[in-house]
This record gives sequence, C-alpha cells and structure tokens, in this order.
Amino acid sequence: MSAQAQPASPRLQVLFVCIGNSCRSPMAESIALRDAADLFLTASAGLNPLGVVQRLTLRTLEVNGYPTAGLRSKPIFNEAWAHADLVINMSGYPRERAFPRADWHKVEDWDVEDPYGASPEVYQRIFDDIRTRIEALAARLRERAPRPS
Repeated sequence: MSAQAQPASPRLQVLFVCIGNSCRSPMAESIALRDAADLFLTASAGLNPLGVVQRLTLRTLEVNGYPTAGLRSKPIFNEAWAHADLVINMSGYPRERAFPRADWHKVEDWDVEDPYGASPEVYQRIFDDIRTRIEALAARLRERAPRPS
C-alpha cells in the first residue's frame, strides 16, 4: 500500500487551559488551529472563565495573522475534558492542584506568564512564547509518528 493510500493517523485532541480562558489558552487554540491542524483538534477553556476573550488577545492574534473567529471564554466542559488526549495547563497551578488525580497522566504543565491587563508588548511576548511551545510540541509529536514503509 502506498503512503498516499494509507489512512491519516488520527489527530490528537488537545485542550488548552488557563485561568480565565481570556488570554493564554485562546491564543494557544488559535495558534494550534493554524500551525498544527494536521496534528491537533484543539479547544480551550478556563478554570474560572471570565466570559470574554480580551481585546488585546484578539488584536495580537490578528496582527500576527491568526484566526479569531469562534474564540470565546468558557469553562472546562466534561465532554471536552473526557475527549482530550492532552491537556496543556497554562493556569500557573501545578496539575496536582488543578486537576483530578486520575487524569494527571494527560496533563502537561506549561509555565506561561499571564498577560492579563498588560501592555501590547507583553501580549506579543506571550504570543511568541506560546507559538514556540506549540512548534516544539508539534515537532515532538511528528518525531514520534510512525513513518510509512
């Protein structure tokens, strides 16, 4: 069977989580949607959602050419949590404090500064940090993917 005839490997369900689902996790969702759509099905949520994605989050994404349509601040829905293969925790709380013990295996902690209330320059720095982390995650997953024979 040729490589083109083989079915595509299933994409990883990735849930990006921060505190308010207003800055970091919506940025990550948008970045992953554009830069790693071949690997990830993405969503974002907040431990304590603010109910609005910050204007500077949206502007930073738009200035960098990333989509903002559909981004909204929401809680961690049971279905999204259950279907997630990987949860990227950017809340600042260690997974042991923020999530159920039975699910720690699927949580990866990322130490990402919260730009809430900061200047556009800080938002840009955080955007660059998150984009670099997503690039590294995508590269790591691509290295693990089985090669066609």
